[in-house]
Amino acid sequence: MLETFGHLPVAWLLFAVLAVAGFVSFFAGRTQAVTVGHGQTERLNSQPNYHGYFVAMATIGPAAIILVLYALFGDSIVRAQLASELPQRIRDLGSLELGQYIDRISEQAARRDAASTGNALFDAATSRYTDLLGLSRIIAVLAALAAAGLGFFFARRQLSVHFRARSRVEDGIKFMLFLCAGIAVLTTIGIVASLFFEAMRFFSRVSVFSFIFGTEWNAQTGADFGAIPLFFGTFMIAFLAMLVAAPIGLLSAIYLSEYASPRFRGVVKPILELLAGIPTVVYGFFALQFVAPIVRAGANWVNGLPFVPDGLLAAQPTSALAAGIVMGIMIIPFVSSLSDDVINAVPQTLRDGAYAIGATKSETVKQVVMPAALPGVIAALLLAVSRAIGETMIVVMAAGQRAQITPDPTADLTTITVQIVALLTGDTEFDSAKTLSAFALGFVLFIVTLIFNLIALRVVQRYREKYE
Repeated sequence: MLETFGHLPVAWLLFAVLAVAGFVSFFAGRTQAVTVGHGQTERLNSQPNYHGYFVAMATIGPAAIILVLYALFGDSIVRAQLASELPQRIRDLGSLELGQYIDRISEQAARRDAASTGNALFDAATSRYTDLLGLSRIIAVLAALAAAGLGFFFARRQLSVHFRARSRVEDGIKFMLFLCAGIAVLTTIGIVASLFFEAMRFFSRVSVFSFIFGTEWNAQTGADFGAIPLFFGTFMIAFLAMLVAAPIGLLSAIYLSEYASPRFRGVVKPILELLAGIPTVVYGFFALQFVAPIVRAGANWVNGLPFVPDGLLAAQPTSALAAGIVMGIMIIPFVSSLSDDVINAVPQTLRDGAYAIGATKSETVKQVVMPAALPGVIAALLLAVSRAIGETMIVVMAAGQRAQITPDPTADLTTITVQIVALLTGDTEFDSAKTLSAFALGFVLFIVTLIFNLIALRVVQRYREKYE
């Protein structure tokens, strides 16, 4: 099977071949352009380098397209061909069972030291899958090489004194940029579509009203799918995190950009940004081992006060408050760094004008700098909120997984992302309501986040100020 060449993966081998072909075609095109101009490059419509770039793009482009198409659809074609060759009794299985059977064949074929399973049909199918996969890769490589050769000779025939190589190269670059933007848009559409269709399958079994407004969540048994406790826990923990991150991050950004000396800023800002590089599992351990016991001890102390009703605070070993505090610490760099960059981007002339009319430093920051930086600060806070809503590991380790509605921050709560992970892991049927509820949660969370972003965009547009 064409998987490696010696110890070099075939993907890296193909990349190296394409890179060499690009360099060779570039120098061939450049040399031919000089030859066409009889050594006088001023006679050419475009510089020789543009002719080289044109030949290189015409050589690599078709080959890269074929290899990308194979990477996207090659495995599906091989699986479809294998499925058509399986016995009728296997093909009569449902699409899900047939897909799982071919998945097992693929996993067996991927094991280089795999021994015979004793099942003649399965072993024969594995051998056939290996042959089909190798054949498809050989065909794809040969087709890519043929396309590269045709593109190379076609491009060389286009070269002449009057050939506008520069415009062709610029058009190619514009197309590549458009393609990259299109991939981003199509990826977003694909994510939304996958969530939407799977969510609609779930809502065909469970009422939308009971899902959105239900107050009981017990999806593991398939009994209750009320998502209110999950949304409450998500926004509760995110709110607690922002109570920590927003003031600390924003005030530190104001100090570092407006008051700190360059030397102090150069030392403190990198240290502050190191918080963003710490793995979330480390934050989870910190929350579980250090913060959660302190929160519980504080809750027990409050419960022990004579004027406090018995059991006012839950004082659980894991709590929303512990997760919120540590999550807030984690997202401080998101608020601080972005706000600092936005504040520094405010023109210095605005500050100088405020000082010229007698404003103090604090008045300038409060009445001139911050209003000018408000749209960027709001964007930084939105990014921090999105980061808090999407966090999973800290919540799993420090907040617990109990779906409940309680204003007590010392009680354990769960979030949407934690439940999505719990619902999509383990042995479960993909078509069950339990699994499909994860897509419904993701889709509703997407809609809620979109609404918040639209509101924030409206706020930014309202308070945006333009400066010459």
